[in-house]
Amino acid sequence: MAGYFEEMGWRELEDGEQPDHLLHMARFIFEFGFNEDFNAREWPKLPPPASQETVKNLPETTIESDGKSCPICLKKFNIGEKVTEMPCNHQYHTTCISIWLNTTNSCPFCRYELPTDDEVYEQFKRNKKRSEQKQEDLAVLHNSMFS
Repeated sequence: MAGYFEEMGWRELEDGEQPDHLLHMARFIFEFGFNEDFNAREWPKLPPPASQETVKNLPETTIESDGKSCPICLKKFNIGEKVTEMPCNHQYHTTCISIWLNTTNSCPFCRYELPTDDEVYEQFKRNKKRSEQKQEDLAVLHNSMFS
């Protein structure tokens, strides 16, 4: 009968050799399912602020018709007033949207997301998109096989 170390494919530590604690922690996290928290479908807190470079480069437009208002402060725009336009075509007072985007990275009206300077959040978004694409691909494959 094989011993524990042979069965697991491991070896005993040599004299003076230290165990790899990070490896043990990683095994613990995966064996008990704590890694599911890291692969969550939703970001666990508010999204980070939008990239300062992106905010600075948002285009300004001039209001040409009456009746529109800023969705943040709810004040009516004046004809000829300069406003900031998001990529989703929603328009805001420059100060209103600057303050908003210093808090979070999305349009307050439709939740269109701008890029951030937070690498962890950007990686989360890429992983989420990849996961959604994988689910779509699996659904297409399943439907092509069974329909």
